[in-house]
Amino acid sequence: MGLACFIMIAMYVVDELSYDKYNDKAERIYRINSDIRFGGTDLIMAVSADPMGATLKKDYPQVEEYTRIYASSGSRLIKKGNDYINEDRVSNADSTLFDVFTFPAITGDTKTALNEPNTVVITESIAKKYFGGTSAAIGKNVETDERGSTLYKVTAVIKDIPHNSHFNYDFFFSMDNVDYRFGNFLSHNFHTYVLLKPGTDYKEFNKNFKQVIDRYILPQAKQFMKIESMDDFAKTGNKLEYSLIPLTDIHLHSSRQVELGVNGNIQYVYIFSAVALFILLIACINFMNLSTARSAGRAKEVGIRKVLGTEKRSLIGQFLTESTLMAFLALLLAFVFTWLSLSWFNSIAGKEMQISVLLNPQYLIFLFLLPVIVGILAGSYPAFFLSSFQPIAVLKGKINSGFKKSNLRSSLVVIQFTTSIILITGTIIIYNQLNYIQTTKLGFNKDQVLVINNPGVQRENREAFKNEIAKLNGVKSASFAGYLPVSNSSRSDNTYSTEPVMNEKNGFNMQNWNIDYNYIPTMGMEIIKGRNFSPEFGSDSSAMIINESTANVLGFENPIGKKVYSSTGPDGVSISYNIIGVVRNFNYESLRKNVGPLSFQLGNNRWASAYRVSTADIAGLLKSVESKYKEMAPGMPFSYEFLDESFDQMYREEQRVGKVALTFSLLAVLIACLGLFGLATYMAEQRTKEIGVRKVLGASVPDVVSMLSKDFLKLVFISFVIAVPVSWWGMNKWLQDFAYRISIGWWIFIAAGVIAMLIALFTVSFQAIKAALANPVKSLRTE
Repeated sequence: MGLACFIMIAMYVVDELSYDKYNDKAERIYRINSDIRFGGTDLIMAVSADPMGATLKKDYPQVEEYTRIYASSGSRLIKKGNDYINEDRVSNADSTLFDVFTFPAITGDTKTALNEPNTVVITESIAKKYFGGTSAAIGKNVETDERGSTLYKVTAVIKDIPHNSHFNYDFFFSMDNVDYRFGNFLSHNFHTYVLLKPGTDYKEFNKNFKQVIDRYILPQAKQFMKIESMDDFAKTGNKLEYSLIPLTDIHLHSSRQVELGVNGNIQYVYIFSAVALFILLIACINFMNLSTARSAGRAKEVGIRKVLGTEKRSLIGQFLTESTLMAFLALLLAFVFTWLSLSWFNSIAGKEMQISVLLNPQYLIFLFLLPVIVGILAGSYPAFFLSSFQPIAVLKGKINSGFKKSNLRSSLVVIQFTTSIILITGTIIIYNQLNYIQTTKLGFNKDQVLVINNPGVQRENREAFKNEIAKLNGVKSASFAGYLPVSNSSRSDNTYSTEPVMNEKNGFNMQNWNIDYNYIPTMGMEIIKGRNFSPEFGSDSSAMIINESTANVLGFENPIGKKVYSSTGPDGVSISYNIIGVVRNFNYESLRKNVGPLSFQLGNNRWASAYRVSTADIAGLLKSVESKYKEMAPGMPFSYEFLDESFDQMYREEQRVGKVALTFSLLAVLIACLGLFGLATYMAEQRTKEIGVRKVLGASVPDVVSMLSKDFLKLVFISFVIAVPVSWWGMNKWLQDFAYRISIGWWIFIAAGVIAMLIALFTVSFQAIKAALANPVKSLRTE
């Protein structure tokens, strides 16, 4: 079991560390990150401006090539026969994508595949799904629903992108089809990657970004704000920085806004690596304890062999060979256990690992060395212990009593239960944090909100569709909801100022969401000052509702009636918005982040609609909604979700970690109990005659059980004292990733200690009671 746990965790860790390394040029590929602070608001983004890559290639010879991915378009409806299928894994990319990344072509020429508008490169799976095969797809058209209907010619089919990639798309449409105002250094919407020439130090290259900012970004910034230099910009507490991150670091070391997928966390790799080693160590300790616990059975064998002239080193070699052979047999069982458990482990860890990966040469070498190392590690102490018996003492029936209270044994038990208490404490804290996330007051009501994606309903019919659903029984309110308070929803940032002319002192960044009149009540948000948008006020087209964070940034005691300004008008002309309300802060991102400035404006967000429902018959309501959808959008896929489910997806990684931690914590505790059981067996055997004498002199069964148990409980208490500061430090560091987090209460450590104490007591008591109930006559008959 210990080896199986070690193998599964090792597979998990190796998989996490392998992300993006399938690219032939992985060591030379870097993504451009953006760090912006303006008006006290931080934007830590994985995107940059659209001209950044081309500018770097033009000005700096260290840049061999660049490419961009534009993923802001979200999902698309792709036509198959007479029906449309909603595809989420779509993006637009430069034709240089295949010069930077390693995506082998099955058919077609990837070097020129995206050079022209209305072209698309698809994966092997999509070619089979829509065209029945890869060869049949070349030259065929992919039809989407954008702008009524658009045809894209399939110019190449590539192999499916490996699962261990930080982005994974099935469709790469030509960048020429992106409806965007290109050439703007101040707008950050593109994931830009550069391929540096061999020998280039990317950290040194980062210094060039200051020159890029002064040469290209500052002149554009001066067109809409009063700013003299970037030094003046920085003196007021603002920041604009760009940096390169290695491609192979993105998955485990990047958790920025607008990531192309759900990334991992290097902390979890460290944690699970430690857990794997601890479990293996505990298993080795168990072998030592169980081997020495049965030492009495082999004492006479050792004595006789020594009398017959066998050397000590031969005995050590024999016992090490036995332990290594045992480890090989255990490995075979561990392999079977791993094979049976891997699909379950994949489901909780969110992986696609295959047992066949263990047959790769590098894994086979590792699997061969593992039992050798484990066998020697686990068998070394028993080998030296057994081979050290004195033949005369052994043959007289006197086994060295000095091992009854071995300091090494005590240390091994302390290590086992220190590890167990740390794992128990960590599991409790992780689950408490996840429960806190689920139950904390968010500033909006995520329960009973049905969200329907409306891409299939024609734009002119979306208002009618929403009104039809609003009439159904059980629907309390309805709203368009293209923007939702969950991190995987649409986002829009813009720059605003408190005065018509923006400068580095009065400007700030802010989220701006377009909503309709019913959005705020449908989401259960609370207006604490002013009012909501209303059809009765025609001037609301230029009005704005802000959250509390924005009010704090503005510094107005009462912001109602005040104005904020934006340069997003035609030709960069500043336009003003009148503040009519303040909504209570709500968490529109993960609870890892503080609530930033946000504003609502009346506008188009009709690509999704939300309905607050109140009915016990959810299945019946969904059936009615689907029926109405198919009536108004025949052939279009019906897609829905509940807001609380979308909210839960933000913490999918933590939920997986919690399940994995709980599973391996239980296994570690179980394995530790086996070791404690072995040690209790050994101690009971060593003290058989002592127990017999005590019973003859009148000791009761509880007295004997207490005598045998208290030594172990002392060791568990020592483990508790060591584990508390270690687990507090580790979990406190983990909680720092959350802006909103629980406090680590003392009761958590007490609970973990009590659980460990009870487990140890239960394990030891079984053997202690057995020894206490034994007939003393049998143990004393040879005296």
